[in-house]
Amino acid sequence: MPKLSIFQKNWLLSVHVSFAALWTGTVLSMFVLSLKNTGSTSAEELKAINSVINVLDDWIVIPSAIGSVVTATFLCWGTNYGFTKFYWVITKWILTTGLIVFGTFWLFPWGNTAEKLSELEGLQAFGNPVYEFDAKGVLLGTAIQVIFLLIIIAISVIKPWGRRITKVKTED
Repeated sequence: MPKLSIFQKNWLLSVHVSFAALWTGTVLSMFVLSLKNTGSTSAEELKAINSVINVLDDWIVIPSAIGSVVTATFLCWGTNYGFTKFYWVITKWILTTGLIVFGTFWLFPWGNTAEKLSELEGLQAFGNPVYEFDAKGVLLGTAIQVIFLLIIIAISVIKPWGRRITKVKTED
């Protein structure tokens, strides 16, 4: 792929930052809702909050995470950053992949189970150990995601650790 022009790179970077902002802001919103959920006083409120958490996850977090990865791939491919030239790029890929795996295999199922149990049991869900575990998982999981997303953003701005040193082959 040919390198992106400055104009193309700036537009792609703007879209990438927008996806990252959507992802981070929405996960922060999910955390606040999860925190509010611990004090729900009616079955309707409990069900509504769990439902909204899942709607945010399905309609904003998942698409923005995918958008972030797709735009990052094109930025690495179409600029001098590359995929493995800089330690900070490698670190961002590892952290982002970890967040997506965590969200897919743990956070997403916890949220879905919490929503289903709150719909079926109402406030009685607070006495259900599965609901308690999953609701706490969503609360702690979203907090962890926010922290790591903020770390990824900081790495993007600071660009620590510099360029990887690679051995140059010499021909005899």
